[in-house]
Amino acid sequence: MGDVGAPDLEELRAFTARLRVVSASGDPGLGIEWIDAVESLKSVGCAVQAVVTDDVATCMREDRKARRLPRTEWDRGIASQIALARRESPNRGGRHLGFARAVVHEMPHTLALLRSGRLNEWRATLLVRETACLSAADRAVVDRRLCSDPNSLDGVGDRGLVAKAKALAVELDAAAVVARYRKAVSERRVTTRPAPDSMAYLSVLMPMEQAVCLHATLGRGADSLIATGDSGGRTRNQLMADLLFDRGTGASVANGVPVAVNLVISDEALLAGESEAADLAGFGPVPAGIARRLVADAVGLETETTLRLIYSCPVSGSLTAMESQARTFPKSLAKLIDLRDRTCRTPWCDAAIRHHDHILSSRNKGATTAHNGAGLCAACNYAKEGDGWTARPVRRHGRTHLFDLGTPTGHHYRSAAPRLPSAARRSEIEAILIAQLRAS
Repeated sequence: MGDVGAPDLEELRAFTARLRVVSASGDPGLGIEWIDAVESLKSVGCAVQAVVTDDVATCMREDRKARRLPRTEWDRGIASQIALARRESPNRGGRHLGFARAVVHEMPHTLALLRSGRLNEWRATLLVRETACLSAADRAVVDRRLCSDPNSLDGVGDRGLVAKAKALAVELDAAAVVARYRKAVSERRVTTRPAPDSMAYLSVLMPMEQAVCLHATLGRGADSLIATGDSGGRTRNQLMADLLFDRGTGASVANGVPVAVNLVISDEALLAGESEAADLAGFGPVPAGIARRLVADAVGLETETTLRLIYSCPVSGSLTAMESQARTFPKSLAKLIDLRDRTCRTPWCDAAIRHHDHILSSRNKGATTAHNGAGLCAACNYAKEGDGWTARPVRRHGRTHLFDLGTPTGHHYRSAAPRLPSAARRSEIEAILIAQLRAS
């Protein structure tokens, strides 16, 4: 083959459009060839994204340095822009940026394997992760020894790849690996995330020996209950989960949780048996039947339960507005924004709300109102305050809250608040209000 010229952006978009119309061929052999070819295409695309990502970050940084902006501004918001372009959270954007810098500047053989289609993004990420504690020179050695031969990783599984990288890292700089372990121990934490069927995962990041000890202790406790006939028909896994709750809260699973939990549910779903899903703060949608059971259990078990009325627009499901003369959001208005936005409002970021932000900043005469307020995570709020970012609320009557976010490169993204649970049936008064809203 002769020299191949790089496609321009329009050619890439045209090729993407052609791929959209690919359909099943009915030939299993040809189908496997297609799967293999598309997998190689994904790897090549990852390599291209890494090179372009690094170039974007370098150009922005150099531009800010040339304009003599403070050093603290040189990198602000770059990862967030990468995340928006990739339709992912800012946290993931930071990881993509770190990955790009590593493979472009320190791991040329890994980048070459990506470009050849012999290594996929996940496996390249494992190599970057396992060499992150090494110096650039040592990292380059691992890169050369593992990836300079295109055939060296063929047939090697993910665990085998990680083991090879770890062994080389220890061989080259054992002290750095030990320091990395100490840093990892300092980052121990507990997190939750939603699971299917109105369940949730509780994850604990802790030293390996502590995790093994905790798991074994719960297992012994479950085995003891089964042996004495006190399991109550529960399986070993169910008993281990219940014991974790009992010992973590000091309360039985059957006694309720003495912690505030915000459950947003419409009056008709709660009292009249309607089926519209409720919303559990920090989790997401919950089927109405399960939400009613949670409320009934809390009341029946004498757990302190508070009912707060929140009024929403019958058309859009958006919360009614509140405003304040203060520059900071008062507690009641902040709570309203929390209930309206639920998670960080930056597109594709679903981190917990940490800041109540003026969309149009107070220094630009932005009002302290629900319309000009948005719930953001700390990272997104700091990025939004960087050089070249813009934001403005968009007023649209009878619909959920909306604001426009502009990046330094001139790209714009819109963020709409989720609908609140609202009554499925409409009373005569609601019908009149809806008619008047639509007429206006």
